[in-house]
Amino acid sequence: MKITDSVLRSFRVARTYRENSQKVNCVDFSPSGENAISSSDDDCIVLYDIREGKPKSTLFSKKYGVDLIRYTHGDAQTVVYSSNKLDDTIRYLSLTDNQYIRYFPGHTARVIALSMSPVDDTFISGSLDKTIRIWDLRAPNCQGLTNPLGKPVCSFDPDGLIFAAGVESQAIKLYDLRAFDKGPFASFETRFNRFCDWTGLKFSNDGKQILISTNGGMIRVLNAFNGSVLHTFSGYNNSKGISLEACFTPDSQFVMIGSEDGRVHVWSTESGMKVAVLDGKHPGPINTLQFNPRYMTFASACTNMTFWLPCIDDS
Repeated sequence: MKITDSVLRSFRVARTYRENSQKVNCVDFSPSGENAISSSDDDCIVLYDIREGKPKSTLFSKKYGVDLIRYTHGDAQTVVYSSNKLDDTIRYLSLTDNQYIRYFPGHTARVIALSMSPVDDTFISGSLDKTIRIWDLRAPNCQGLTNPLGKPVCSFDPDGLIFAAGVESQAIKLYDLRAFDKGPFASFETRFNRFCDWTGLKFSNDGKQILISTNGGMIRVLNAFNGSVLHTFSGYNNSKGISLEACFTPDSQFVMIGSEDGRVHVWSTESGMKVAVLDGKHPGPINTLQFNPRYMTFASACTNMTFWLPCIDDS
């Protein structure tokens, strides 16, 4: 099934789960799309089986807390995540036996961005210590470090060859992973017309667009090659300055974000028009939102986790 305006407008809540007592701060789908995992401010890691549509198990990270949880490259059995309690070490966890495989110490302030390479065991992290660190899952030592001169959010491109850093909520810097020590090979400024913090950065799957999430009431799509502004989307509720995560659909044709009133807003990246507003009946702000990379479903979460499916009438 192709993702179209009408398909997106047809999405309805399929299942809602109330496994968490505090907000879900991150959700990620496995590369196969058959599993999802969430991290929450109540220190819980919840695993979901997408084909069966139900929670599979719950793990706990009581001592360290858990945030920014990510499946590792090509593997639904291991994850990395950051701490939101005790320290700023990144942890690599086996989901099969709930044992830590490795620790990645080095950051001296809270980690605010984690991005797995789509092609190998490399991952990058951005921190309030104003550094981006490059890691390899097989080694505890940092493989490289760059100082982008400001607070960075960061993300790999779909080929795993370059990464983008959104620095100090005003500039995008592009780095070649193989020559990051030479500094960025491209840099472009983009400023919103009202002050807000950039809270996330994502490439579209076709590599042509970069999406900036903020804690204000607007998000922005840039041309990934020259930094020109393609679209600035607003008109969704975020009066409290909450970090709301936006995402692309897998075909790069649409952008989605949740809002503080529990609705999901969808725009076309081609026309720039809003194509849908979906009511998820969320009792609180939708902090995190992710479209499944393989199946026609997406997840949105406040304290509740909600999975959506299209309801197409074939008659």
